[in-house]
Amino acid sequence: MDTAEISKPKFISLNRDVVKSWDDEFQQLAQTLPKEESWISRTSLYLYQGFWFTTLVLKPVISLQKHFRAFDSDIIVATFPKCGTTWLKASTFSTLYRNQFAGDDNPLLSFSPHQLVRFLECDVYLNNPCPDLGNVCVYKPWLFSTHVPYASLPTSIKDSHCKIVYLCRNPMDMFVSLWNFADKLREENKELVSLDEAFDKFCNGICGFGSFFDHGFLSQRMKRKGVVEEIAKLCSFEKLKELEVNKKGTHVNGIPYQAFFRKGKVGDWSNYLTPSMIERMEKLTQEKLDGSLLTFKLSSKTS
Repeated sequence: MDTAEISKPKFISLNRDVVKSWDDEFQQLAQTLPKEESWISRTSLYLYQGFWFTTLVLKPVISLQKHFRAFDSDIIVATFPKCGTTWLKASTFSTLYRNQFAGDDNPLLSFSPHQLVRFLECDVYLNNPCPDLGNVCVYKPWLFSTHVPYASLPTSIKDSHCKIVYLCRNPMDMFVSLWNFADKLREENKELVSLDEAFDKFCNGICGFGSFFDHGFLSQRMKRKGVVEEIAKLCSFEKLKELEVNKKGTHVNGIPYQAFFRKGKVGDWSNYLTPSMIERMEKLTQEKLDGSLLTFKLSSKTS
């Protein structure tokens, strides 16, 4: 298998005037949108369709909405950031294509899960508004991933019979993981946003890809399916973290693959959040998820 075939997405060539026209159109749009500072990257967040996006993400999201056409056979791995995305990509890839590879030939042993299951908004549409998906996807059926809220997904995804695999996580663990992730991404000459400031913005929904509680997939009908032992072993957090391919190299948006792995432990939030933060999050979670079938163990007494 050619490494370049997987590590770099292929795009159809576009007329430079078309690209420049889209750049100008986007800049005009961005100037009309409400703006906040991101606590993750110290860059600007823009409010679009009720959700906050960085410029780097918003532009491909709009291209994705305009041009992506889903097939019924497509599978979309969907998560809010730092909710187990890397692991879900690995396990879904292994499950879906389990009959195509012998154990020692599994591409996960040689490629990062993010190279094998590409983000629609942070990879496929990142540098080109009209990628040739037939060249981007190596395997069939097509498997993609996204952090985009359900409400902002292309209409073709929501109107098709493609499958969406969604993974959710305890919001306290997710927030602490995201805050530590921000520390790995910050420039050396910039300080990390304080935990208090980041927590306040997070609770107010000011976060890349919008509010955790309004991400939208929780209101959709989800199904659970088991994973065979061999796949579970290959895709364990410990196994993926120790693979050499996940210790070096960077994603197309510049994030080191190593940054996607921290502890992978449940309850680490108790080492970071104050009692008042915990109380606020418990009340917020109860308020937002009241009436839903989803529950989290948030109290330090039960976690």
